Amino acid sequence: LERGAKPVTNFVKNLSALSDWYSIYTSAIAFIIYMNAVWHGWAIPMFLFLAILRLSLNYLIARGWRIQWSIVPEVSEPMEPPKEDLTVSEKFQLVLDVAQKAQNLFGKMADILEKIKNLFTWVQPEITQKLYIALWAGFIASCFLPYRIIGLALGLYAGIKFFLIDFIFKRCPRLRAKYDTPYIIWISLPTDPQLKERSNATVSRRVRVINLFLQTAASRGYVGLSAPTGISKDEDTSRFHTTKRGNFHEVFNLSENERPLAVCENGWRCCLINRDRKMPTDYIRNGVLYVTENYLCFESSKSGSSKRNKVIKLSDITDIQKYKVLSVLPGSGMGIAVSTPSTQKPLVFGAMVHRDEAFETIFSQYVKITSASSSGES
Repeated sequence: LERGAKPVTNFVKNLSALSDWYSIYTSAIAFIIYMNAVWHGWAIPMFLFLAILRLSLNYLIARGWRIQWSIVPEVSEPMEPPKEDLTVSEKFQLVLDVAQKAQNLFGKMADILEKIKNLFTWVQPEITQKLYIALWAGFIASCFLPYRIIGLALGLYAGIKFFLIDFIFKRCPRLRAKYDTPYIIWISLPTDPQLKERSNATVSRRVRVINLFLQTAASRGYVGLSAPTGISKDEDTSRFHTTKRGNFHEVFNLSENERPLAVCENGWRCCLINRDRKMPTDYIRNGVLYVTENYLCFESSKSGSSKRNKVIKLSDITDIQKYKVLSVLPGSGMGIAVSTPSTQKPLVFGAMVHRDEAFETIFSQYVKITSASSSGES
């Protein structure tokens, strides 16, 4: 991979040296020629001529000619001579170095792709809004201004930014962090791991606020705050909630006090996607989802053993998020992803018509359980 990408990386490196004025005379000549070509409308012929010239030089080099001339200044790096006899520890360290380089390379590629995806999907609305306005401005300008004027303006801006503005910004990082709009937009774009960290930080912040509120209320002697809202308090405790398979507590092997909250007394129809399983019969199950005071219960609609049912303790959940099963479909999705220590990949409850209502109910109950347990430990 390094050998295959070497021509491209060398060209980018040498082009960066041209922008950094590594060779003052070469950069000055290139700047004058470029600006003159743009001013007279010869920018495209100039680039085509340079491509033909580079291809001709490569042909002559392939025929045996010794030509060291390059369009951009060459930047050489010191090369370490390869070691012939390596010990076992040196070979092992070499393997680790190669693995680290490959990991860093693919990590950078993933960050770039995620930033581009998040730019066009309005993940950061204030950043995408700038792109949206720029596209509208370019569209309106292309409708009313001649293409020669548009090309002249773009060419002059590209030349001034490449040879002068970028040179100043690289020498003055504080100015770049304050006035370089493309750089600021690119740095501000989040990657998917950063988005997940932000959501987890938001959940933790909510939990801390609720804990502070509960502690304040307890210190003032308020009564009844620990009772979660949405639970129907029946005077007749002998009346049990029933599902299609029988009594609720018997179906899920729970205590008799566990019953669905009032908002989901009939449950939410959905399908459970267990991505840890490989068999199609275990991968997707249709059924009904319930939430009680302490548990998240899924009842499989397929007849058979009760092992197909799923019971998740709310206090064991490590993360809960809204989920979009198919990213190509429009909208925000119809699924909820739940992470637990016992699963490698999050469990997904998809195809939920009332997904937002279910998420708010489950999340609020989850926050109450976690806040109650943390206040009890303190």
